[in-house]
Amino acid sequence: MAKYNLKINGKTQQVDVDPSTPMLWVLRDHLNMVGTKFGCGMAQCGACTVHLDGNAVRSCSLPVSVVGKGAITTIEGLSADATHPIQKAWLEHDVAQCGYCQSGQIMSATALLKNNPKPTDADIDAAMSGNICRCGTYLRIKEAIKSVASPLTPNGGKK
Repeated sequence: MAKYNLKINGKTQQVDVDPSTPMLWVLRDHLNMVGTKFGCGMAQCGACTVHLDGNAVRSCSLPVSVVGKGAITTIEGLSADATHPIQKAWLEHDVAQCGYCQSGQIMSATALLKNNPKPTDADIDAAMSGNICRCGTYLRIKEAIKSVASPLTPNGGKK
């Protein structure tokens, strides 16, 4: 066991875990942050997506020992009351059906928009391709992302 001081959602959290423990289980089992879901356990479905220093990563395959001083953001860290623009877009576009994959989908979408505020359809497809939705809401996911990503007009104002 080893002690880790982790920066999660802007707060320092201390855990005493085996260095190989995946961040998913640190979040869920040790910190009771259950918004991040377990899907496949092999970093293939995207249900466990969180941000590490603003980049989407699969927490099921990210050992706690690798995080270091990096900043982790989970679905709980986007907003306290679901008012983050992408969360609002998810509601407006009625994206979720069963909802199981949605925290991972939202985390991938927010990382995309942070790194590319004006993504093309191809950019969205590429960024979201690692997230599986059994309910097949891919078109609504894309529309929600596009609604938040409205490009800037030449005068600098929003379209």
